[in-house]
Amino acid sequence: MLEKFLSYLRVERRYSDHTILAYQNDIAAFISFSEIEDTGDFVEVTPSLIRSWMVHLIQSGQVNKTVNRKLSALRSFFHFLRKESVVVHNPMQKVRGPKNERRLPIFAKESELQPERIDPLFTDDFDGVRDRLILEMFYQTGIRLSELVGLKLENVTTKQIKVLGKRNKERIIPVSATLADQMEVYLKLRAALVAKSSAFFLLKNGNKLYDKFVYRRINHYLGMATSLDKRSPHVLRHTFATHMLNNGAGLETLKDILGHANLSATQVYTHNSFAQLTKVYSHAHPRGR
Repeated sequence: MLEKFLSYLRVERRYSDHTILAYQNDIAAFISFSEIEDTGDFVEVTPSLIRSWMVHLIQSGQVNKTVNRKLSALRSFFHFLRKESVVVHNPMQKVRGPKNERRLPIFAKESELQPERIDPLFTDDFDGVRDRLILEMFYQTGIRLSELVGLKLENVTTKQIKVLGKRNKERIIPVSATLADQMEVYLKLRAALVAKSSAFFLLKNGNKLYDKFVYRRINHYLGMATSLDKRSPHVLRHTFATHMLNNGAGLETLKDILGHANLSATQVYTHNSFAQLTKVYSHAHPRGR
């Protein structure tokens, strides 16, 4: 039944391979915990059993956010089982997950990403120009790692980037003049390669980039330029969002650029923005000093 559910996610819901794998692992873990051996056993699953699994996850060191993600996968699975008439009732309807810890997004300071600080870190050869453009594209567009790796030549112009986001939802992100200039330099060097892929970003051997390669490069450069303990492409996405809000962007605009399904996902950045406003107030207002 699990394979049928995963096929449903792939074909009808059009979930990404990464998401489907996460669902598969989470549901398989529950099946193992519950000692379910065949389809008929799902009828015997009770809210109490699911809560026992939840306690097991928490006691094994899983953070609340991860536990809730696993419960969400299980909720979707039982909804599917009910739709397929495997079960009569969805036991997840009586299960509430633990409250998520509120953790503010980590982001770099604007001063740490100024060109005069960043530019000297990169060489003028293909690898250096490409890596510089990757970092700048993360910072200037808020694009996700998977979206950047998945960019194709036809998706990118000097005016805009067409991004295929989660659940194959397209969005258009504008390109600044400085980013367009860096693109043109990179594309001239890319044209000299024997390209083995239509991907926009390539390795020097002409092959498409892969996630771990990009992660390692960004981790390396952010380690040289910033004081951050956590250094990843997603930190640059957080940085993009926070700097946009701090400089006057509206939440709706930011939501559309980031590709969030709803505004609540974007509102987390208002906490960082408010912290910036508080700092400015404390220095600027006579009563705030």
